[in-house]
Amino acid sequence: MTESTMEKIVSLCKRRGFVFPGSEIYGGLANSWDYGPLGVELKNSIQQLWWRRFVQSRDDMVGLDAALIMNPKVWEASRHVAGFSDPLVECKKCHERFRADSVNLSNPCQNCGAEKQFTEPKQFNLMLKTFLGPAEEQANVVYFRPEIAQAMFVNFKLAQETARKKLPFGIASQGKAFRNEITPGNFIFRTREFNLMEFEYFIEEKDWEKWFEYWRGEMKKWLTEDLGVNYKKVHEVEIPDGERAHYSKRTIDFEYEYPFGQKELYGLAYRTDFDLKNHFKEAPYRDPETGEEFYPHVIEPTFGLDRSVLVALLEAYHEDEERTVLKLPPKLAPYKAAVFPLLANKPELVKLAREIYDDLRKHFTVAWDDRGNIGKRYYSQDEAGTPFCVTVDFDSLEKNDVTVRDRDTAKQERVSIKELRKYIHGKIFN
Repeated sequence: MTESTMEKIVSLCKRRGFVFPGSEIYGGLANSWDYGPLGVELKNSIQQLWWRRFVQSRDDMVGLDAALIMNPKVWEASRHVAGFSDPLVECKKCHERFRADSVNLSNPCQNCGAEKQFTEPKQFNLMLKTFLGPAEEQANVVYFRPEIAQAMFVNFKLAQETARKKLPFGIASQGKAFRNEITPGNFIFRTREFNLMEFEYFIEEKDWEKWFEYWRGEMKKWLTEDLGVNYKKVHEVEIPDGERAHYSKRTIDFEYEYPFGQKELYGLAYRTDFDLKNHFKEAPYRDPETGEEFYPHVIEPTFGLDRSVLVALLEAYHEDEERTVLKLPPKLAPYKAAVFPLLANKPELVKLAREIYDDLRKHFTVAWDDRGNIGKRYYSQDEAGTPFCVTVDFDSLEKNDVTVRDRDTAKQERVSIKELRKYIHGKIFN
Protein backbone atom coordinates (compact mmCIF):
# COMPACT_ATOMS: atom_id res chain seq x y z
CA MET A 1 0.00 0.00 0.00
CA THR A 2 1.23 3.46 -0.92
CA GLU A 3 0.10 7.06 -0.48
CA SER A 4 -1.70 6.73 -3.82
CA THR A 5 -3.67 3.82 -2.35
CA MET A 6 -4.74 6.09 0.45
CA GLU A 7 -5.82 8.78 -2.01
CA LYS A 8 -7.86 6.24 -3.98
CA ILE A 9 -9.60 5.01 -0.82
CA VAL A 10 -10.44 8.55 0.32
CA SER A 11 -11.88 9.21 -3.15
CA LEU A 12 -13.84 5.96 -3.17
CA CYS A 13 -15.21 6.66 0.31
CA LYS A 14 -16.64 9.99 -0.81
CA ARG A 15 -17.88 8.73 -4.19
CA ARG A 16 -19.65 5.68 -2.80
CA GLY A 17 -20.95 7.13 0.46
CA PHE A 18 -18.63 5.63 3.05
CA VAL A 19 -17.09 8.81 4.46
CA PHE A 20 -17.78 12.45 3.57
CA PRO A 21 -15.75 15.57 4.49
CA GLY A 22 -17.52 17.21 7.42
CA SER A 23 -19.50 20.41 6.72
CA GLU A 24 -18.29 20.41 3.11
CA ILE A 25 -20.87 22.84 1.73
CA TYR A 26 -19.51 25.45 4.17
CA GLY A 27 -15.89 24.87 3.30
CA GLY A 28 -15.44 21.93 5.64
CA LEU A 29 -13.84 21.69 9.07
CA ALA A 30 -10.28 20.46 9.38
CA ASN A 31 -10.11 16.72 10.08
CA SER A 32 -13.86 16.42 10.47
CA TRP A 33 -15.53 13.48 8.73
CA ASP A 34 -19.10 12.20 8.43
CA TYR A 35 -20.05 8.58 7.82
CA GLY A 36 -22.34 8.27 4.80
CA PRO A 37 -24.96 5.59 4.03
CA LEU A 38 -22.46 2.80 3.36
CA GLY A 39 -20.03 3.96 6.03
CA VAL A 40 -22.71 3.85 8.72
CA GLU A 41 -23.52 0.25 7.80
CA LEU A 42 -19.84 -0.77 7.84
CA LYS A 43 -19.25 0.96 11.15
CA ASN A 44 -22.38 -0.56 12.68
CA SER A 45 -21.39 -4.04 11.47
CA ILE A 46 -18.01 -3.71 13.18
CA GLN A 47 -19.59 -2.44 16.40
CA GLN A 48 -22.19 -5.19 16.46
CA LEU A 49 -19.66 -7.94 15.77
CA TRP A 50 -17.40 -6.57 18.49
CA TRP A 51 -20.28 -6.40 20.98
CA ARG A 52 -21.39 -9.92 20.12
CA ARG A 53 -17.85 -11.36 20.44
CA PHE A 54 -16.76 -9.59 23.60
CA VAL A 55 -20.03 -9.01 25.48
CA GLN A 56 -23.08 -10.99 24.39
CA SER A 57 -21.30 -14.30 23.84
CA ARG A 58 -19.60 -14.21 27.26
CA ASP A 59 -20.95 -14.57 30.79
CA ASP A 60 -18.11 -12.57 32.35
CA MET A 61 -18.88 -9.25 30.62
CA VAL A 62 -21.57 -6.59 31.06
CA GLY A 63 -22.20 -3.40 29.10
CA LEU A 64 -22.37 0.30 29.91
CA ASP A 65 -23.43 3.35 27.90
CA ALA A 66 -22.34 6.45 29.80
CA ALA A 67 -22.77 10.20 29.38
CA LEU A 68 -20.33 12.15 27.22
CA ILE A 69 -20.02 14.86 29.87
CA MET A 70 -19.20 13.82 33.43
CA ASN A 71 -18.68 15.67 36.68
CA PRO A 72 -15.32 17.45 36.27
CA LYS A 73 -14.18 15.90 39.55
CA VAL A 74 -13.90 12.63 37.62
CA TRP A 75 -11.16 14.14 35.45
CA GLU A 76 -9.42 15.68 38.44
CA ALA A 77 -9.32 12.30 40.20
CA SER A 78 -8.05 10.54 37.08
CA ARG A 79 -5.34 13.25 36.69
CA HIS A 80 -6.54 14.29 33.24
CA VAL A 81 -6.96 17.93 34.28
CA ALA A 82 -3.41 18.11 35.56
CA GLY A 83 -1.57 15.84 33.18
CA PHE A 84 -3.45 14.92 30.00
CA SER A 85 -1.27 16.90 27.63
CA ASP A 86 1.14 16.80 24.70
CA PRO A 87 4.29 18.90 24.21
CA LEU A 88 3.55 21.79 21.83
CA VAL A 89 5.96 23.93 19.80
CA GLU A 90 5.20 26.88 17.54
CA CYS A 91 7.10 28.08 14.47
CA LYS A 92 8.14 31.68 15.14
CA LYS A 93 7.85 32.56 11.45
CA CYS A 94 4.53 31.05 10.28
CA HIS A 95 3.05 30.38 13.76
CA GLU A 96 2.06 26.83 12.79
CA ARG A 97 1.85 24.58 15.86
CA PHE A 98 3.13 21.02 16.11
CA ARG A 99 3.54 18.24 18.61
CA ALA A 100 7.15 18.48 19.74
CA ASP A 101 7.59 14.72 19.53
CA SER A 102 6.35 14.59 15.92
CA VAL A 103 8.78 17.08 14.31
CA ASN A 104 12.54 17.28 14.06
CA LEU A 105 13.27 20.57 15.80
CA SER A 106 16.63 20.91 14.03
CA ASN A 107 15.10 20.69 10.56
CA PRO A 108 13.20 23.39 8.63
CA CYS A 109 9.55 23.83 9.51
CA GLN A 110 7.45 21.77 7.05
CA ASN A 111 5.35 24.73 5.91
CA CYS A 112 7.58 27.83 5.73
CA GLY A 113 11.11 26.40 5.59
CA ALA A 114 12.40 28.44 8.53
CA GLU A 115 15.31 26.76 10.32
CA LYS A 116 15.42 26.36 14.12
CA GLN A 117 12.64 28.88 14.61
CA PHE A 118 10.55 26.89 17.09
CA THR A 119 9.49 28.07 20.51
CA GLU A 120 10.42 26.02 23.56
CA PRO A 121 8.03 23.07 24.07
CA LYS A 122 5.15 23.66 26.44
CA GLN A 123 2.42 21.33 27.62
CA PHE A 124 -0.95 21.60 25.88
CA ASN A 125 -3.98 19.99 27.56
CA LEU A 126 -5.92 17.88 25.07
CA MET A 127 -9.33 17.96 26.74
CA LEU A 128 -12.14 19.85 25.00
CA LYS A 129 -13.71 22.30 27.42
CA THR A 130 -17.25 23.66 27.49
CA PHE A 131 -19.72 25.18 29.97
CA LEU A 132 -22.91 23.92 31.57
CA GLY A 133 -25.50 26.55 32.38
CA PRO A 134 -26.05 30.10 31.12
CA ALA A 135 -22.83 31.65 32.46
CA GLU A 136 -19.46 30.99 30.86
CA GLU A 137 -17.45 31.09 34.06
CA GLN A 138 -14.93 28.80 35.73
CA ALA A 139 -17.48 27.28 38.09
CA ASN A 140 -19.44 25.95 35.11
CA VAL A 141 -16.51 24.40 33.23
CA VAL A 142 -16.97 20.79 32.13
CA TYR A 143 -15.15 18.57 29.66
CA PHE A 144 -16.12 16.30 26.79
CA ARG A 145 -14.67 12.95 27.76
CA PRO A 146 -11.18 12.32 26.31
CA GLU A 147 -11.61 8.57 26.85
CA ILE A 148 -14.48 6.24 27.67
CA ALA A 149 -12.71 4.26 30.41
CA GLN A 150 -13.43 6.47 33.41
CA ALA A 151 -17.19 5.89 33.31
CA MET A 152 -16.53 2.16 33.68
CA PHE A 153 -14.40 2.80 36.76
CA VAL A 154 -16.83 5.28 38.31
CA ASN A 155 -19.72 2.85 37.78
CA PHE A 156 -17.74 -0.23 38.84
CA LYS A 157 -19.50 -0.82 42.15
CA LEU A 158 -23.00 -0.22 40.76
CA ALA A 159 -22.42 -2.46 37.74
CA GLN A 160 -20.83 -5.23 39.79
CA GLU A 161 -23.57 -5.28 42.42
CA THR A 162 -26.55 -5.02 40.07
CA ALA A 163 -25.17 -7.63 37.65
CA ARG A 164 -23.98 -9.74 40.64
CA LYS A 165 -20.65 -10.48 39.02
CA LYS A 166 -17.58 -11.81 40.79
CA LEU A 167 -13.98 -11.54 39.68
CA PRO A 168 -12.82 -11.90 37.02
CA PHE A 169 -15.35 -9.93 34.97
CA GLY A 170 -15.43 -6.97 32.62
CA ILE A 171 -17.42 -3.84 31.88
CA ALA A 172 -17.58 -2.95 28.18
CA SER A 173 -18.52 0.27 26.42
CA GLN A 174 -18.62 1.84 22.97
CA GLY A 175 -18.86 5.52 22.17
CA LYS A 176 -17.36 8.85 21.24
CA ALA A 177 -14.38 10.54 22.84
CA PHE A 178 -12.87 13.95 22.15
CA ARG A 179 -9.30 15.21 22.15
CA ASN A 180 -8.06 18.59 21.01
CA GLU A 181 -5.24 17.03 19.01
CA ILE A 182 -2.49 19.39 17.90
CA THR A 183 -1.79 17.63 14.61
CA PRO A 184 -4.64 15.36 13.55
CA GLY A 185 -4.71 13.93 10.05
CA ASN A 186 -4.42 10.95 7.69
CA PHE A 187 -8.14 10.76 6.93
CA ILE A 188 -10.05 9.08 9.78
CA PHE A 189 -6.86 7.78 11.45
CA ARG A 190 -6.48 10.72 13.84
CA THR A 191 -9.37 13.10 14.48
CA ARG A 192 -10.51 15.29 17.33
CA GLU A 193 -13.81 13.43 17.61
CA PHE A 194 -13.49 9.67 17.42
CA ASN A 195 -15.13 6.38 18.36
CA LEU A 196 -13.80 3.78 20.79
CA MET A 197 -14.73 0.24 21.78
CA GLU A 198 -13.13 -1.05 24.95
CA PHE A 199 -13.60 -2.86 28.19
CA GLU A 200 -12.07 -2.88 31.62
CA TYR A 201 -11.47 -6.43 32.81
CA PHE A 202 -11.29 -6.59 36.60
CA ILE A 203 -9.04 -9.23 38.15
CA GLU A 204 -7.04 -10.14 41.22
CA GLU A 205 -3.51 -8.74 41.14
CA LYS A 206 -1.87 -12.19 41.21
CA ASP A 207 -3.56 -13.12 37.91
CA TRP A 208 -2.64 -10.06 35.83
CA GLU A 209 -0.02 -11.71 33.61
CA LYS A 210 -2.33 -14.63 32.76
CA TRP A 211 -5.18 -12.32 31.76
CA PHE A 212 -2.89 -9.94 29.90
CA GLU A 213 -1.75 -12.78 27.63
CA TYR A 214 -5.30 -14.09 27.29
CA TRP A 215 -6.65 -10.77 26.03
CA ARG A 216 -3.61 -10.33 23.82
CA GLY A 217 -4.63 -13.53 22.06
CA GLU A 218 -8.30 -12.54 21.87
CA MET A 219 -7.41 -9.22 20.22
CA LYS A 220 -5.43 -11.09 17.59
CA LYS A 221 -8.42 -13.38 16.94
CA TRP A 222 -10.70 -10.37 16.50
CA LEU A 223 -8.33 -8.81 13.98
CA THR A 224 -7.92 -11.94 11.89
CA GLU A 225 -11.28 -13.72 12.28
CA ASP A 226 -13.71 -10.79 12.30
CA LEU A 227 -11.93 -7.81 10.75
CA GLY A 228 -10.17 -9.87 8.08
CA VAL A 229 -6.70 -8.43 8.73
CA ASN A 230 -3.54 -10.04 7.40
CA TYR A 231 -1.60 -10.32 10.66
CA LYS A 232 1.71 -9.96 8.86
CA LYS A 233 0.86 -6.25 8.67
CA VAL A 234 0.34 -6.03 12.45
CA HIS A 235 3.22 -5.50 14.87
CA GLU A 236 2.89 -5.97 18.62
CA VAL A 237 5.10 -3.26 20.10
CA GLU A 238 6.09 -3.41 23.75
CA ILE A 239 6.04 0.11 25.22
CA PRO A 240 9.11 0.60 27.44
CA ASP A 241 9.37 2.20 30.87
CA GLY A 242 9.19 5.97 30.67
CA GLU A 243 6.98 5.94 27.56
CA ARG A 244 3.91 4.23 29.01
CA ALA A 245 0.96 6.13 30.45
CA HIS A 246 1.51 6.90 34.12
CA TYR A 247 -1.11 4.36 35.24
CA SER A 248 0.27 1.44 33.22
CA LYS A 249 2.60 -1.29 34.41
CA ARG A 250 2.66 -2.93 30.98
CA THR A 251 1.37 -1.78 27.58
CA ILE A 252 1.44 -3.31 24.12
CA ASP A 253 0.47 -1.29 21.04
CA PHE A 254 -0.91 -3.21 18.09
CA GLU A 255 0.58 -1.24 15.19
CA TYR A 256 -0.50 -1.61 11.57
CA GLU A 257 1.35 -0.92 8.31
CA TYR A 258 -0.76 1.96 6.96
CA PRO A 259 0.14 3.63 3.63
CA PHE A 260 1.46 6.56 5.70
CA GLY A 261 3.63 4.38 7.95
CA GLN A 262 3.48 1.92 10.83
CA LYS A 263 1.26 3.43 13.50
CA GLU A 264 -1.03 2.42 16.35
CA LEU A 265 -4.27 0.57 15.73
CA TYR A 266 -5.19 -0.83 19.17
CA GLY A 267 -3.71 -0.90 22.65
CA LEU A 268 -3.56 -3.34 25.55
CA ALA A 269 -2.68 -2.04 29.00
CA TYR A 270 -2.37 -3.33 32.55
CA ARG A 271 -3.67 -0.36 34.55
CA THR A 272 -3.11 -1.99 38.00
CA ASP A 273 -5.56 -0.65 40.63
CA PHE A 274 -4.73 2.99 39.87
CA ASP A 275 -8.16 4.11 38.70
CA LEU A 276 -10.34 2.44 41.31
CA LYS A 277 -8.11 3.75 44.10
CA ASN A 278 -8.46 7.28 42.72
CA HIS A 279 -12.25 7.11 42.57
CA PHE A 280 -13.12 5.08 45.67
CA LYS A 281 -11.97 6.00 49.18
CA GLU A 282 -12.80 2.50 50.38
CA ALA A 283 -12.23 -0.81 48.62
CA PRO A 284 -15.18 -1.26 46.22
CA TYR A 285 -15.14 -5.06 45.94
CA ARG A 286 -15.89 -7.73 48.52
CA ASP A 287 -14.98 -11.33 47.75
CA PRO A 288 -18.21 -13.36 48.16
CA GLU A 289 -16.34 -16.41 49.46
CA THR A 290 -13.69 -14.98 51.79
CA GLY A 291 -15.30 -11.66 52.69
CA GLU A 292 -12.05 -9.85 51.89
CA GLU A 293 -12.45 -6.27 50.64
CA PHE A 294 -9.91 -4.97 48.13
CA TYR A 295 -9.27 -2.94 45.00
CA PRO A 296 -9.38 -5.10 41.83
CA HIS A 297 -6.69 -4.65 39.20
CA VAL A 298 -7.54 -4.00 35.56
CA ILE A 299 -6.56 -5.22 32.09
CA GLU A 300 -7.73 -2.77 29.40
CA PRO A 301 -8.02 -3.76 25.71
CA THR A 302 -8.80 -0.65 23.61
CA PHE A 303 -10.11 -0.79 20.04
CA GLY A 304 -10.35 2.34 17.89
CA LEU A 305 -13.54 2.03 15.85
CA ASP A 306 -12.61 4.60 13.21
CA ARG A 307 -9.22 2.94 12.78
CA SER A 308 -10.98 -0.41 12.52
CA VAL A 309 -13.07 0.99 9.65
CA LEU A 310 -9.95 2.36 7.97
CA VAL A 311 -8.02 -0.90 8.29
CA ALA A 312 -11.00 -2.92 7.04
CA LEU A 313 -11.11 -0.71 3.94
CA LEU A 314 -7.35 -0.91 3.40
CA GLU A 315 -7.36 -4.70 3.70
CA ALA A 316 -10.35 -5.02 1.37
CA TYR A 317 -9.22 -2.67 -1.40
CA HIS A 318 -8.23 -4.47 -4.62
CA GLU A 319 -7.79 -3.45 -8.22
CA ASP A 320 -7.68 -5.58 -11.33
CA GLU A 321 -7.64 -4.63 -15.01
CA GLU A 322 -11.34 -3.83 -15.21
CA ARG A 323 -12.66 -3.09 -11.76
CA THR A 324 -12.11 -1.90 -8.23
CA VAL A 325 -13.29 -4.37 -5.59
CA LEU A 326 -13.75 -4.02 -1.84
CA LYS A 327 -13.27 -7.59 -0.67
CA LEU A 328 -14.77 -6.96 2.75
CA PRO A 329 -15.64 -10.01 4.85
CA PRO A 330 -19.32 -10.61 3.96
CA LYS A 331 -20.41 -10.12 7.58
CA LEU A 332 -18.91 -6.61 7.50
CA ALA A 333 -20.16 -5.57 4.06
CA PRO A 334 -22.61 -2.60 4.12
CA TYR A 335 -24.97 -4.52 1.81
CA LYS A 336 -25.01 -8.29 2.09
CA ALA A 337 -26.63 -8.62 -1.32
CA ALA A 338 -27.97 -6.57 -4.23
CA VAL A 339 -31.05 -7.52 -6.24
CA PHE A 340 -31.44 -6.68 -9.94
CA PRO A 341 -34.11 -7.23 -12.56
CA LEU A 342 -32.23 -8.09 -15.75
CA LEU A 343 -34.22 -5.41 -17.60
CA ALA A 344 -35.86 -2.43 -15.87
CA ASN A 345 -38.49 -2.06 -18.65
CA LYS A 346 -39.99 -5.53 -18.19
CA PRO A 347 -42.70 -5.32 -15.49
CA GLU A 348 -42.78 -9.06 -14.86
CA LEU A 349 -39.04 -9.11 -14.07
CA VAL A 350 -39.27 -6.00 -11.89
CA LYS A 351 -42.25 -7.44 -9.97
CA LEU A 352 -40.49 -10.71 -9.10
CA ALA A 353 -37.23 -8.93 -8.29
CA ARG A 354 -39.05 -6.55 -5.91
CA GLU A 355 -40.70 -9.49 -4.16
CA ILE A 356 -37.29 -11.10 -3.62
CA TYR A 357 -35.79 -7.80 -2.52
CA ASP A 358 -38.61 -7.15 -0.03
CA ASP A 359 -38.19 -10.61 1.46
CA LEU A 360 -34.40 -10.45 1.79
CA ARG A 361 -34.29 -6.99 3.36
CA LYS A 362 -36.29 -8.26 6.33
CA HIS A 363 -33.19 -10.26 7.22
CA PHE A 364 -30.17 -8.46 5.71
CA THR A 365 -29.14 -5.06 4.44
CA VAL A 366 -29.91 -5.35 0.72
CA ALA A 367 -29.46 -2.96 -2.21
CA TRP A 368 -31.82 -2.49 -5.16
CA ASP A 369 -30.38 -1.49 -8.53
CA ASP A 370 -32.10 -1.37 -11.91
CA ARG A 371 -29.95 1.30 -13.58
CA GLY A 372 -27.93 0.76 -16.76
CA ASN A 373 -26.60 -2.52 -18.08
CA ILE A 374 -26.00 -5.51 -15.85
CA GLY A 375 -22.20 -5.34 -16.13
CA LYS A 376 -22.06 -1.80 -14.81
CA ARG A 377 -24.35 -2.78 -11.94
CA TYR A 378 -22.01 -5.64 -11.01
CA TYR A 379 -18.98 -3.35 -11.00
CA SER A 380 -20.82 -0.74 -8.97
CA GLN A 381 -21.63 -3.31 -6.29
CA ASP A 382 -18.05 -4.65 -6.37
CA GLU A 383 -16.82 -1.17 -5.52
CA ALA A 384 -19.32 -0.95 -2.64
CA GLY A 385 -18.16 -4.30 -1.25
CA THR A 386 -21.46 -6.14 -1.82
CA PRO A 387 -20.58 -9.87 -1.71
CA PHE A 388 -23.54 -11.22 -3.73
CA CYS A 389 -25.59 -9.92 -6.66
CA VAL A 390 -28.94 -11.57 -7.34
CA THR A 391 -30.29 -11.21 -10.89
CA VAL A 392 -33.85 -12.02 -11.91
CA ASP A 393 -34.02 -12.98 -15.60
CA PHE A 394 -36.57 -14.62 -17.89
CA ASP A 395 -35.57 -18.11 -16.74
CA SER A 396 -36.48 -17.02 -13.21
CA LEU A 397 -40.10 -16.64 -14.28
CA GLU A 398 -40.25 -20.24 -15.48
CA LYS A 399 -37.87 -22.06 -13.12
CA ASN A 400 -38.26 -20.03 -9.89
CA ASP A 401 -34.53 -19.54 -9.54
CA VAL A 402 -32.08 -16.66 -9.87
CA THR A 403 -28.47 -16.03 -10.79
CA VAL A 404 -26.21 -15.30 -7.81
CA ARG A 405 -22.85 -13.73 -8.66
CA ASP A 406 -19.94 -13.87 -6.22
CA ARG A 407 -18.11 -10.56 -5.80
CA ASP A 408 -14.59 -11.93 -5.37
CA THR A 409 -14.57 -14.61 -8.07
CA ALA A 410 -17.25 -13.16 -10.41
CA LYS A 411 -18.57 -16.71 -10.75
CA GLN A 412 -22.33 -17.20 -11.15
CA GLU A 413 -24.60 -19.87 -9.76
CA ARG A 414 -28.30 -20.65 -10.17
CA VAL A 415 -30.10 -20.79 -6.82
CA SER A 416 -33.72 -21.61 -6.08
CA ILE A 417 -35.74 -18.61 -4.90
CA LYS A 418 -37.03 -20.70 -1.99
CA GLU A 419 -33.45 -21.46 -0.87
CA LEU A 420 -32.03 -17.99 -1.58
CA ARG A 421 -32.24 -16.52 1.93
CA LYS A 422 -30.72 -19.63 3.49
CA TYR A 423 -28.02 -19.69 0.81
CA ILE A 424 -26.95 -16.07 1.44
CA HIS A 425 -27.12 -16.47 5.22
CA GLY A 426 -24.85 -19.49 5.03
CA LYS A 427 -22.32 -17.69 2.87
CA ILE A 428 -22.22 -14.66 5.18
CA PHE A 429 -22.16 -16.18 8.64
CA ASN A 430 -20.70 -19.66 8.26
